[in-house]
Amino acid sequence: MSLAPSLPLRSATVSRLRAAGCVFAEDEAELLFGAADSALELGTMVERRVAGLPLEHVVGWAAFAGLRIAVDPGVFVPRRRTEFLVARAVGLAGDGAVCVDLCCGSGAAGAVLLSAVAGAEVHACDIEPAAVRCARRNVEPLGGRVHEGDLFAPLPEGLRGRVEVLVANVPYVPSGEVALLPSEARDHEPLVALDGGADGLEVLRRVAAKAAGWLAPGGHLLVETSERQAGQAVAVLAGHGLSPRVEVSEEWYATVVVATRG
Repeated sequence: MSLAPSLPLRSATVSRLRAAGCVFAEDEAELLFGAADSALELGTMVERRVAGLPLEHVVGWAAFAGLRIAVDPGVFVPRRRTEFLVARAVGLAGDGAVCVDLCCGSGAAGAVLLSAVAGAEVHACDIEPAAVRCARRNVEPLGGRVHEGDLFAPLPEGLRGRVEVLVANVPYVPSGEVALLPSEARDHEPLVALDGGADGLEVLRRVAAKAAGWLAPGGHLLVETSERQAGQAVAVLAGHGLSPRVEVSEEWYATVVVATRG
């Protein structure tokens, strides 16, 4: 049950959010009203948002590719630009495809694959226990499985050589640039989900080194990167026997590299 605020309460809430620097204060206020059951709960939520918590952590979910994805405090919030990555993955996955959501965070990509691809077998994994708990709430009710561990390590051995679509939304922010991220990210999301090492490509290199062994012939690895890193990412993936191509969305300001096993 959502709160039906009076006009003065609505106005006061929007004003507080705007004063705290929330650019879309009116939209955020509507989401808070929808999530709160009472004026007291609304007040608590507003205080948390004004203190700098991501809106998704405050209300407990994020809108992503038409789904409502549960997002717990301390879990990486799925970015809207990543909808471009996931749309490419869905487009490459035929009915019944074996799919993996690596570095899954909340499990948003895995949930979309399960929702959009008929009969898909989806496995998601992450090294962060909080992310794994959250992903299980999003992925397992739809029929997928979630595993805890570092990259490929927790995946069932039976998946080797069978994965048709491997989504690896690895961290790609260079270590020296993490401090430049908005406070919502650097203060409230796990560092392991943001920091990609010295040049932002360290985790990608680890994924690329083992991806071919997990992919089926003709299978695809999809990773998100920045525009300026795309050339290096292509070189890394090609160096491990994959055939990469770059896809760009100006609408989402997103850059994706799709690498195919021959």
